[in-house]
Amino acid sequence: MAAKEKQIFFCKECGYESAKWQGQCPGCRAWNTFVEEKVKVGVKGAVKQPKDAVSPMGILQVTTAEESRVQTGMRELDRVLGGGIVKGSLVLVGGDPGIGKSTILLQMCRNLVHQNVNVLYVSGEESLSQIKMRAERIGVFEKDMLLLCDNDMDNIERVITKSNASVVIIDSIQTMVVEEVGSAPGTVTQVREVTARLMQVAKQYGIAIFIVGHVTKEGNVAGPRTLEHMVDSVLYFEGDRNHGFRILRGVKNRFGSTNEIGVFTMTEKGLEEVDNPSQALLNGRPQNVSGSVVVSSLEGTRPILVELQALVCQTNFNMPRRTSVGIDYNRVNLILAVMEKRVGMNLWGYDAYVNIAGGMKVNDTAVDLGVAFAIASSMNNKVVPSDTMIIGEIGLAGEIRGVTNVLQRVKEADKMGFATCIIPKSNYDKAMDKLNVKILGVSTLVEALSLL
Repeated sequence: MAAKEKQIFFCKECGYESAKWQGQCPGCRAWNTFVEEKVKVGVKGAVKQPKDAVSPMGILQVTTAEESRVQTGMRELDRVLGGGIVKGSLVLVGGDPGIGKSTILLQMCRNLVHQNVNVLYVSGEESLSQIKMRAERIGVFEKDMLLLCDNDMDNIERVITKSNASVVIIDSIQTMVVEEVGSAPGTVTQVREVTARLMQVAKQYGIAIFIVGHVTKEGNVAGPRTLEHMVDSVLYFEGDRNHGFRILRGVKNRFGSTNEIGVFTMTEKGLEEVDNPSQALLNGRPQNVSGSVVVSSLEGTRPILVELQALVCQTNFNMPRRTSVGIDYNRVNLILAVMEKRVGMNLWGYDAYVNIAGGMKVNDTAVDLGVAFAIASSMNNKVVPSDTMIIGEIGLAGEIRGVTNVLQRVKEADKMGFATCIIPKSNYDKAMDKLNVKILGVSTLVEALSLL
């Protein structure tokens, strides 16, 4: 009997199935996430015979072997992956169009083939000549690499198993198709089915597979949210295409930490690693200018010094304007409110603009005190010394709360040649070390801003 088409609605966030459209998903409670798809429903086959029962095993009886990792030849990428590529892992790489997803993977392939690692690059978007042109732009391939231009998952799986490849690149997951599904490429059903097939291949044959994923306008990987749950690691490329710096951030990693980031810069010959992000981000910083301060943001185990700028000017509107770039908008409004209430600064008649220079995005609350210093500096037209680094979290009562890993932050400032560090008083003892930097501990926002 021929298969019939059936109309089903899927939730893009969690993959919940429903026979009709619903405004709110019953599974994940998200709104307006249901999409319509047509799937083929065949006749039910014969009843399967019960398999032999499997018995559980005690955890003390399970033997483990040390994970062997393959170095990618890029220290920043190895850092985010947790030390290298793990055999049999499934890694999802997402990011905005043109951010450099395919470029970094192609550079990784070049380094791997130089180490005599068999690599297969599968593309459903570009032709063989287009891939070769991009490969010639980023460097010379001294050894051969297998290329395949196809989007049929059956053919791709057959080639993977016969090619004896140790690393496979799928570019991209939204172009791959499983013929049995019957829906268009990139739909929820296709993406979920293709990912399940790739995961089975990776685990069964011990092949490391990298998947390129397109993102939506909200910044999430297109397709069901379950895609991120199925893979072993999820890496996101961040940054402005018109800006030089690119940040590779791990948001999920079963084989390492999710707090690490890799910093790259885009050049004519592809992506180059940034060994010292603090120095690169502080290059060209203006001297003796009000509203400019240096703060320390901790990304995993790496402290990064960035320049935080603020501009306060009298408003021409009934309601003052607040703008923030690279830092949470609500956090800036909270700090402004604390400065008005606890310090007595009249900011209600002034516009406030806060920016993280260099295109970085900072989510660390340790930059709160730096935001307050930059705003007060611009408001009063007083210059913060260029050799001063500021860290500290601000509470609603106006207190300066302690931050984590303060010694690492201070050591980074000392390495970069800073003379003074303003830190929370509760962290004062932890920051004392044989350093050339002067430590100033503050306990309240009023006390801190009195140093300006």
